[in-house]
Amino acid sequence: MANSPATKLVPEYGPVFAVLTPQANTTVEPEMQVLLPGTVLTARSTSASPDSRQRLLDYFDALPATLAQFDVAPVRVAGFACTGSGYLVGRVREDQYLAELAAQKGFAVVSATQAIRIALDALGAKRIGIVSPYPDWLTQAALAYWQEAGYSVVRTALLPIEAADTRGIYALTSQCVAAALSGLNTEGCDAVLLSGTGMPSLRCLGVQEGRPPVLSSNLCLAWAMQVSLQAARTNREALLEFLSDKAAWRARLALRHEQVQVQL
Repeated sequence: MANSPATKLVPEYGPVFAVLTPQANTTVEPEMQVLLPGTVLTARSTSASPDSRQRLLDYFDALPATLAQFDVAPVRVAGFACTGSGYLVGRVREDQYLAELAAQKGFAVVSATQAIRIALDALGAKRIGIVSPYPDWLTQAALAYWQEAGYSVVRTALLPIEAADTRGIYALTSQCVAAALSGLNTEGCDAVLLSGTGMPSLRCLGVQEGRPPVLSSNLCLAWAMQVSLQAARTNREALLEFLSDKAAWRARLALRHEQVQVQL
């Protein structure tokens, strides 16, 4: 029997999550494939500018064209996986622009920075610690963004990258992130954010007794996309469950690492 139009809109491998990632980012796609159940489609945000700041602004301004790459794919929700762009354009412009895009496309469009805010609010976290893998100018933009959004950054750990170019983040490993995290004094923090979608960090996330929850840009974005798709409540219990050792993505992460070791 021929498929009806309604049947064709149901993908074989689950709901379609559209993810937009910076052009040289090597972390977003594997982490989203681990974090998200269903079909993960990606589009590359591109810019020819040699200047890091301008590239991040270009990625944001070109969001309509980048989303157009998905053509008629039955996208249910889209995630813009570039924290740095949000830091530069600011919360007000970000929220307005993405709301307009969502109205045009007919599905939710969520940025990494919006998703982090959703997660922090679910936790009731107002005092945060940040592990920043950015050049100083972008770290300062991040601190200004969170202050303007109503959060206090009470602790900061810097991860040195090889150059002022933000693309240095792609050379980092989760071991580097874990070392920076272990050296961060989390006293007074309601949560700790590992900022930057290009920084591999899934092994570092979770909740430990006596310590604040540790989040990342990619984890928050994946969680916010799922919440949007399911119209679920963004509460503390749901987020902590997503962070827990029993979360379904943990098994997918373990399998991913096993496959990489076999290939090597």
